[in-house]
Amino acid sequence: MKPFRIEIPQADLDDLRDRLDRARWPRQLPGEGWSRGVPVDLLRELDDHWRTGYDWRLHEARLNEFPQFVTEIDGHDVHFLHVRSAEPDALPLVLTHGWPNSFVEFAGLIGPLTDPAAHGGDPRQAFHVVVPSVPGFGFSAAPSGPGWDTARVARMWAELMRRLGYDRYGTQGGDLGAYIAPEIARLAPEHVVGVYVISGLGFPTEADVPEMDEAERAAFAALMSADWMHGVDHHALLRSAPQTFTYGWHDSPLAALAWMTQKFHDFSAAGPLEKAIDRDLLLTNVTLYWLTGTFGSSSWTYYDSSASAWPAGQKAVPTGVYSGPPGIRRLAERHNTIVHWPADNPSGHHFIAMDRPDALAADMRAFFAKVS
Repeated sequence: MKPFRIEIPQADLDDLRDRLDRARWPRQLPGEGWSRGVPVDLLRELDDHWRTGYDWRLHEARLNEFPQFVTEIDGHDVHFLHVRSAEPDALPLVLTHGWPNSFVEFAGLIGPLTDPAAHGGDPRQAFHVVVPSVPGFGFSAAPSGPGWDTARVARMWAELMRRLGYDRYGTQGGDLGAYIAPEIARLAPEHVVGVYVISGLGFPTEADVPEMDEAERAAFAALMSADWMHGVDHHALLRSAPQTFTYGWHDSPLAALAWMTQKFHDFSAAGPLEKAIDRDLLLTNVTLYWLTGTFGSSSWTYYDSSASAWPAGQKAVPTGVYSGPPGIRRLAERHNTIVHWPADNPSGHHFIAMDRPDALAADMRAFFAKVS
């Protein structure tokens, strides 16, 4: 394992600023709010901050405060953070980010997990935290060919934890991580004490409707009417022509910013994007994608699939879920042994690690206290 530091060449930052300065802006199309996509006025404001107010070097330095490493697994370099707690009996925990996110997703969560006493928690519920970058994201090498799936990534994570000397550990994931985290338990149940999923388990489908009661039908109706179910269909887009769209994201930071802003807006369940997520944190994620050139390679889970489906989970070890609705516990229990399903957690599940890291950390501690 080789120590790693983020050290972006100044020339790359200068090129980014130059491209932003020379952006060719379109006119606003007719329509209210987000009805035609990201509003020009909103994106101009965010772009202006990216050009003149955002400081990558500041956030680069903050990210470099976390110990980082690169190791080769399955023929691919894997970048990861490894932050050990000062508490000797801390539980090892591997966190898996989603799309369109990165390890940046967990920047505010690591402290509450590794040092709960400093964040109002019980020091006996501390974690040693491992945050790998999924292949094709950030500083991890991209998949070298077709045919990759979440089970292959799960095998890489299990091997990573073995190399780090962790025999018993927990797994966590949201979005793409909600598929990978259960796969680790299915692959290595003797090593995983529990799986914690942000959201996605027990999501109903049309096939479940005939067996639903009134409350479950209401949950299904809420799911089908949710804003994030009716945004840009990135599944279809990235399955059909990811290379075509990658040209724009890779060459134009304005196009990249618009795409990321659209998807973060679509996925934000905690109200307006500008109120839900700190804009510097959002821009750090966008800048990381830009500087590493990973807009195309990070979409491999979509272009290697023929259809989309909700994560199913596993029954090998106990499962905890941060956010239930619109998931239905009864449906989740078909494929999972659910031991933790709180009904009163703060909303905003898709980006809760960025929006409410303290609330997420507290709930994770509650779950893993039950299973470890």
